[in-house]
Amino acid sequence: MIGTIELVLGLLLAVAALALLARKLQIAYPILFVIGGLLLGFIPRLPVLHLNPELVFVLFLPPLLYPAAFFTSWRDVHNNLRPILLLAIGLVLFTTCVVAWFAHRFIGLPLAAGFVLGAIISPPDAVAATAITQGLRVPHRIITILDGESLVNDATSFTAYRFGVAAVVTGAFSLSEASVKFVVVVTGGILVGLIAGLAAASIQRRLDDPPVQTTLSLLTPYVTYLAAEAIDVSGVLAVVVAGLYLGWRSPEVLTSRMRLVAHSVWGTVVFILKCFILIHIGLQLPEVVHNHNRQSLGEAIWIAILVVALIVIVRIVWLFVVTYVPRLMSEQVRRRFPHPPWRHVALMSWAGMRGVDSLAAALALPLVTRAGTPFPERGLIVFLTFSAILGTLVVQGLSLSPMIRWLQVREDHAQEEEERKARFQANQAALARITQIAKSRAVDDTVLGRLRTEYEDRIHQLAANEPGNGKIEFSLFSPEYERLSREGLDEERHTILQLRNQRVINDQVLRRIQKDIDLAEARLQRRDGEFGM
Repeated sequence: MIGTIELVLGLLLAVAALALLARKLQIAYPILFVIGGLLLGFIPRLPVLHLNPELVFVLFLPPLLYPAAFFTSWRDVHNNLRPILLLAIGLVLFTTCVVAWFAHRFIGLPLAAGFVLGAIISPPDAVAATAITQGLRVPHRIITILDGESLVNDATSFTAYRFGVAAVVTGAFSLSEASVKFVVVVTGGILVGLIAGLAAASIQRRLDDPPVQTTLSLLTPYVTYLAAEAIDVSGVLAVVVAGLYLGWRSPEVLTSRMRLVAHSVWGTVVFILKCFILIHIGLQLPEVVHNHNRQSLGEAIWIAILVVALIVIVRIVWLFVVTYVPRLMSEQVRRRFPHPPWRHVALMSWAGMRGVDSLAAALALPLVTRAGTPFPERGLIVFLTFSAILGTLVVQGLSLSPMIRWLQVREDHAQEEEERKARFQANQAALARITQIAKSRAVDDTVLGRLRTEYEDRIHQLAANEPGNGKIEFSLFSPEYERLSREGLDEERHTILQLRNQRVINDQVLRRIQKDIDLAEARLQRRDGEFGM
């Protein structure tokens, strides 16, 4: 036990060091964490950290999927539902079948075992996708489709995985039964997610206690996942649906105090879980290599290269075919769905990184069948899964940025313009409301003037950042205002620290004032998201 605790603490220290290195090298941290885990795995006498695959599914996936879904825009998902479903369902099933045929025809795996391999390595990973695409400066629609795909495809792949494993273990398979079961699993997962979301929103609406609310927020994905799995429906899909629903309702049901507290808590939890599981992937390499079934490691590596190339090519072919062939064949499709630029399609076809979902599924494979015989080529399947993760996450992940530059894909700033318009209208409405109140009852002229000046300055700054005025990214405040504000806030911090050191005020007073100063500074900074769950 002590050795395990020391290993976990050492990994957390490695997480902090690798995160700092990733920022300095400007590399997406999932890539560096997997590489770091690989290097750590070859340290002599390093204790092996074994994570039960079921523990990975239950402990890691729900809290990682939930915030990813929470911050996914339902409007954007709805507008791009067709390409998301074509990738999350169509591409996953197509890749599964192609890999199954290839593994049976050229590697010698039984067809059912090949189907299991295909189901395991067919879905891009939500953790890897959101972590890598977060820093990409590409059109918002591409990010929406990739993130939406990675959230939904697990339900398809895990269902196919269950049927494949059952066919190998029992030796029997019914297509009609599997089709009905798939519909039940998906529908049931959606219903459980909606019920969990409704219940969580109803409870949160009635509370105004951030520590208690944050605790309930952390429990929400776990309860949702376990409830769905208990009735044999998709826990992954249930967590995603609950996250989407609560993300839509959170502005109405959560207080500002809750959002401020939950932001810090969820940010830390998600970061630690993501980094820990990514570094764990790298640590598995020595054991995976040791347990592969083939006589020759070189033979296994050659097979792995072919399988990785296959899933990459299948994704490229699928995306170009389903994007352009229906538009070429149907005038109605062309009118409803305009031709996307081929460069955007090429970029999405290269962004199919596999990750922890695939590794957990491979490690969860049973050791023996119901007849008592070993699971066919289990060691090779695990090895090929690890190779698919390593090949797509490292090779494709590292090459995404150069590919963006080569394809000349540029950010469309759609979100920034939406934000500018929304802030402009909100400030205009607030100014009109203040003027209306001042007319209806007596208001101190000094207070009224101060508020009017503040809102008028914001409106002027937002109007100055309208497209065509020479600026691409807007700021709520002018550069001079930000610079002077920061200098004033720094001086405030210096003064209260001096007062604390001179024992004029105590530490509690210092922290209360410091919190207000920090919040004032946060208003000057643009935030990409808020963990208000």
